[in-house]
Amino acid sequence: MTMHQSHPRPARLPRRPAPRLASLAIAGALICQAGLAAAQAPEPVPGPVPERDEFFWLGQINKATTLINSEEGLLSPELAPKIASALETVIENGNAPDAERPGTVITFEPLLIEEGGVEVTLIHAGRSSQDMHATYRAAILRDELLSLADQLNTTTGTLVELAGQHVDTIVPNYTNGVAAQPNSYAHYLLGHAAGLDRDAQRIREAYARIDRSAMGTTVLNGTGWPLNRQRMADYLGFAAVVDNAYDASQISSMDQPVEVASIVTSIALHTGNFVEDVMTQYAQSRPWILLEEGGDNTYVSSAMPQKRNPGILNSARSDASKAVTLAMGPVLQTHNITPGMSDPKDVEDNSAVVAAGIDTLSRLDRVLKALRINPERALEELNSDWTASQEVADILMRDHGLPFREGHHVASEIVSHARAEGIGPLDFPYAEARRIYAETVAGTDHPKELPLSEEQFRAALDPVAIVRNRATSGGPQPAEVERMLGEARDRIAARDAWIAERRGHIDASLAKLDTEFGALLGN
Repeated sequence: MTMHQSHPRPARLPRRPAPRLASLAIAGALICQAGLAAAQAPEPVPGPVPERDEFFWLGQINKATTLINSEEGLLSPELAPKIASALETVIENGNAPDAERPGTVITFEPLLIEEGGVEVTLIHAGRSSQDMHATYRAAILRDELLSLADQLNTTTGTLVELAGQHVDTIVPNYTNGVAAQPNSYAHYLLGHAAGLDRDAQRIREAYARIDRSAMGTTVLNGTGWPLNRQRMADYLGFAAVVDNAYDASQISSMDQPVEVASIVTSIALHTGNFVEDVMTQYAQSRPWILLEEGGDNTYVSSAMPQKRNPGILNSARSDASKAVTLAMGPVLQTHNITPGMSDPKDVEDNSAVVAAGIDTLSRLDRVLKALRINPERALEELNSDWTASQEVADILMRDHGLPFREGHHVASEIVSHARAEGIGPLDFPYAEARRIYAETVAGTDHPKELPLSEEQFRAALDPVAIVRNRATSGGPQPAEVERMLGEARDRIAARDAWIAERRGHIDASLAKLDTEFGALLGN
């Protein structure tokens, strides 16, 4: 009998390693033959593990049907072992190297009839291609969502750990493509991690909706056969059944690929946003963020020897664009069709959407590992422009009661004068700041003397001090960043546990099915 102790995700996505089980009996024989007092059991090379594709799930559905119906009076107990034997032969034949693995009910059933005669079709009581195909599509998409969740968690972990290395690294942040304010690089990265965290939430929410069995709903409105839908769902590792029989194959099975595509779209957009922000800085003549050279991270121009083109950034952007393109497929295919049509349900097409999301995240992970930050150059860029000027306006209002718009006008006039004269913030004369302030507030009731000492004025323009002195919950000050780092790591660990628990539940359910089916066969 074919046993499946631990079922891998579908082969169209990267697989988990198959378990390596030591054979104590073989080891004992070898020890005796060699006359050794002690030896370690060798680990046999595991055989091929069946792909969890349409063929696999049709086999599992048929196993569960045979078991349940024979035990609940819908199938003769005397006939059940014969049907089970025919089914086992079909499955074993399909698992042979290079064998055909039919993926529809109408192509799978003739093989059963060939092995066991027309009586095998008695297991088709109350079933249809509609509910069977809806069930295996959900099962396959469920596996693939866990693969996507796995890669998302890996990439998010890389992002968070990179943030942990740069709590005290102060860099420019940009709005509208222009340097805007100083920020902790860790705080910036954790902002991007928060976007990926919402993608992880979306995966878990979608998983709960997809992790439901359509089996037993037949076509549209159920059947006169008293099928045990919950027991079928349990054997196949589903958490629940689709409640409404019409919804099972006509509505929810069309919703599922669209919802998954929307998650892939969000992941791709988050990736593209991050990559393009890096590209903006990388394009400068003296960037503060670079890529480790080598491999396909960077490549030399064929004509211009000074160039180091950011190959991996280009590839990450291309991966994200491909993912968005593929994710539009289920949306367009579901648009303006009647319920239940097959247009958006193709397993291979929908698997390609998830695979594109995984590829995008995998490439982003490599980008993050290739980034090289130059804190000194970042601070130099901050001090070469007036990204800290808003702090002057904030202090004038917070500490001295000047309305923000007045304070903003003072700071704006200082910046305009400085740029006209080519003066940087580190070199701006305090006397000029006093003069501009007095001229700006002239004609108002506000004090005519700049209420900041020279030391306070200089501190207001210090990017490091600005970040350190932020008081906002969720801000870039080190204490808040450390808090957010800890919580982000906790969420990653919780998601790892959730993925392992869901995979374990499916594997345990299928193992139980195999064991009980084996008993029916007399194995």
